[in-house]
Amino acid sequence: MSPRPKLITPFGNLQEAIKQTAWKQIAESGASSLSLRAIARQLKITAPAIYNYYPSRDDLVTALIIDAYQAFGDAQHEAVNAVPESDLEGRLMAAGKAYRSWAVAHPERYQLIFGTPIPGYVAPEEKTSPVAARSLAALVTVLETLRAQDKLLVIHDLELGPERLALFEQWKKIGIEADIQSVSIATVIWARVHGLVSLEISNNLLPFGPSPETLYQYELCAIGKEFIIRGES
Repeated sequence: MSPRPKLITPFGNLQEAIKQTAWKQIAESGASSLSLRAIARQLKITAPAIYNYYPSRDDLVTALIIDAYQAFGDAQHEAVNAVPESDLEGRLMAAGKAYRSWAVAHPERYQLIFGTPIPGYVAPEEKTSPVAARSLAALVTVLETLRAQDKLLVIHDLELGPERLALFEQWKKIGIEADIQSVSIATVIWARVHGLVSLEISNNLLPFGPSPETLYQYELCAIGKEFIIRGES
């Protein structure tokens, strides 16, 4: 079957124009109001022209989620790789800073992948799980390297029950080869930075005290001191 030809509009490639218009609609009205017909009207095309690429709203949402995770992961990996491999604390801090920078620059994308679920939408795990895992892989890789060098502080072993262990083994197959301790601490760190970032982009941080950036930097420093063992191993 020959590939679908790219349709060109005044906005450029139609498939990309659909997604860009969808992001604009999400930014203005929220993801739950996403409408293929409204996008078609804004692009001045017929609804079937969109259905050729995205047969349903859910197909478009999935494409947007994948794109967002991909860009988010790229930002994480680029930031970490810009720091020398020997500077593990610097790489951890770089991952943290890139996390907030990307979220603040793309709040609608961040909220789509981590925010309030869209009523009636269920993400197809076989499509979204690999990119979701990759977006966390930069942080996990740094922590796994710290663990391998006996520099990761683990207060006590985190054990998994049979069901969780099976899910963990599946996750390893889609991009994260690491010890469960490294992945567990990555989850704790993610939850902490996610909390601050989510409060910031939803304008729910206290309107006094340190700036959001200063508060976030404080948390990153606290994370480094809590999980990295200083001195010779």
